[in-house]
Amino acid sequence: MATINPFFCIRPAAEVSHRVAALPYDVYNRSEAKVVASKDPLSFLNIDRAETQFPDDVDTYADCVYAKAAELLNARIADGTFVTDTTKNYYIYELTMEGRTQTGIVACASIDDYLNNVIKKHENTRADKEVDRIRHVDTCNAQTGPIFLAYRRNETIYSIVEKTKTGTALYDFTSEDGIRHRVFVVDHPADVAAIRDAFTSIDSIYIADGHHRAASAVKVGLKRREENPGFTGTEEFNFFLSVLFPEDELKILPYNRVVKDLNGLSKDAFLSRIAQDFTVEELGKGAFQPVKKGTFGMYLDGTWYCLIANDTLQKITDPVDSLDVSLLQDYLLAPVLGIGDPRTDKRIDFIGGIRGLGELERRVAEDMIVAFSMYPTSILELFAVSDAGRLMPPKSTWFEPKLRSGLFIHKLSE
Repeated sequence: MATINPFFCIRPAAEVSHRVAALPYDVYNRSEAKVVASKDPLSFLNIDRAETQFPDDVDTYADCVYAKAAELLNARIADGTFVTDTTKNYYIYELTMEGRTQTGIVACASIDDYLNNVIKKHENTRADKEVDRIRHVDTCNAQTGPIFLAYRRNETIYSIVEKTKTGTALYDFTSEDGIRHRVFVVDHPADVAAIRDAFTSIDSIYIADGHHRAASAVKVGLKRREENPGFTGTEEFNFFLSVLFPEDELKILPYNRVVKDLNGLSKDAFLSRIAQDFTVEELGKGAFQPVKKGTFGMYLDGTWYCLIANDTLQKITDPVDSLDVSLLQDYLLAPVLGIGDPRTDKRIDFIGGIRGLGELERRVAEDMIVAFSMYPTSILELFAVSDAGRLMPPKSTWFEPKLRSGLFIHKLSE
C-alpha cells in the first residue's frame, strides 16, 4: 500500500515556466552548468547549482553555495517568479518526445514507504553524492528536483489523467531540446481523493531514476524527525517530491559501452575469444543497433559486428544475471577485456543511448578501441530486479525524456 499525497506546490508563474524549467542538476559538470545558467537568470539551474553564482575558485560544496541557493529561491518566491498554490493538489506532467508521450502524477511519496521497501530500488547510492543534495534540500527547506517513479498501470488513475488533460493546461511549452511539456492541475476534491485511494491499492512503486535524490530526501526527512521528536508523521518533511509514471508509457534507452584497449590481445585473438560465448557476424561499415534481447553491436577497427549470445547464456533466468548488461559484463568485459569492476575501472566509459551510435564511432576514433551498442533494459526487467531485492549493474538504464527541475517545488516546513 503506497502513500502518495497531494501537496501545496510552489511553481513558476505561467509566463516564465519555460524559462525556469531546467534539466536535472547532475547532467552537467560545473563549467557546463555555469554556461547554461548564465543564459537566463530565471533558469532553475542557478538555484540547483548555485556554485554557478561564484568564481571558479569557490568550492562547489562551500557553505556559501547552499546559502546562495536558498537566497535565490526565496527571492524568486518574493518577486512573483514562483507562486504558491493554496490547496493541496496533484499535478499532471506530460512529456512528448519524438511523437511518444508519457504522463505522470506529480505528488509527494512517503519516506516510510522508501524505508519499508514499498518504494523499491535497483541501484546502490554513494554517500558522497548524497551529501550535496542533503545540504541543498535542508538549506533550501525544499525539494526542488522530483524523483522519477514508476508503477503498474491503474485504470482509475489513467481515467482521471485523461479527463484532466482535456482541460486547460497550466503550462504548455517546448524546451530547446524539442521536448513538449504540458502541466495540468488536479484540484477537484473527488479526483484528488480517488487518486490517493488508487495508490493505496498499489503494493509496489519503483525508482526509475533519481536514486541519489531519493536517498538524500529521505535522510533530510529523518534528520528533521530527530530535530522534532514530537513529529506525527504528517509533517511535509516526511514526504518527498516525485513524478509517478505508469510503466507502459516509459521507454528506456540503451546505455552503451566503450573500452580503451583489448587487454593485450590482438584483434584476431580477441575475436576468437569472444566467439566462445557469442556468435560473431561481421557487418561492415553500417552502424548496428540491436533490435532484440541477447544481441549486441560491436565496433572495432572501423567495422561493425553483431554479437549473439549463445543458447546457454540466453537460457539464464536469474533477474540480474539474465540482463544484457550482465551478459556483456560477465562473459566478455570481465573475462576477455579484464574489466572487473566497471564502477571503478578507468578503461571503460558509458554512453547514453540518446547520443546515438555515431558517438560510439567518434569515441573509438579518438580515445577508445572498441565499442558495444546495447539492446535496452526493459521496464519489466527493472521491476523484476527490484522485486527480487537485487541491484542492477551500473549504467543499466537511460531514461528519456528527462524531467525538468523548477516546475514543482515541495516545501518541507513553513
